[in-house]
Amino acid sequence: MDRATPVLNQPAPDAIGLLLTRRSGSAKAMKEPGPNASELQTILTAAARVPEHGKLFPWRFILFEGDARARMGELLAQALKQTDPDAATPERLDMERARFLRAPVIVGVVSRVRDGIPIPVWEQQLSSGAVCQTMLLAATSMGYVANWLTEWPAFNPRVAEALGLGEGERIAGFVYIGTSAVTLEERVRPDLSKIVTAF
Repeated sequence: MDRATPVLNQPAPDAIGLLLTRRSGSAKAMKEPGPNASELQTILTAAARVPEHGKLFPWRFILFEGDARARMGELLAQALKQTDPDAATPERLDMERARFLRAPVIVGVVSRVRDGIPIPVWEQQLSSGAVCQTMLLAATSMGYVANWLTEWPAFNPRVAEALGLGEGERIAGFVYIGTSAVTLEERVRPDLSKIVTAF
């Protein structure tokens, strides 16, 4: 079947099973392998199908693989020295240099907001969140674990500048993807009776 051919009202019980059981895997407990080039292309293609009002595609991706992860770690160490020198102890700098080595693949999701158009900024930002969540689902469906994080680098102006973020752009998250080095355990989920009301 042509992938471009729409299929309407197609039951997908496996997808429901995935949605009901998906959980994040800690970036601190990831190991090789990560998705290969073809798998990563599929993950990004799935992520780029999220709802987004106005065909704006208000997001873009930055990939960190191989040696790029160590280069990003050095960038983080330098940014920390510049913006918070008191925190830049040798131990902390080593931690920052290793931050992006925690997983074999990291995808930076950049939110690209346009002002002065009919599409509300809030909707554009929500679309970036949908991208991150869809990436988690796609990676999980392929047998990997994924972790959507921001942490301090997502909010640091030196990091933003070094990554080439422009006007209206900000990091929506860094999605770490790899293989879990530990058994994933279920965690507490919300009690629907406490968060659902009828109007």
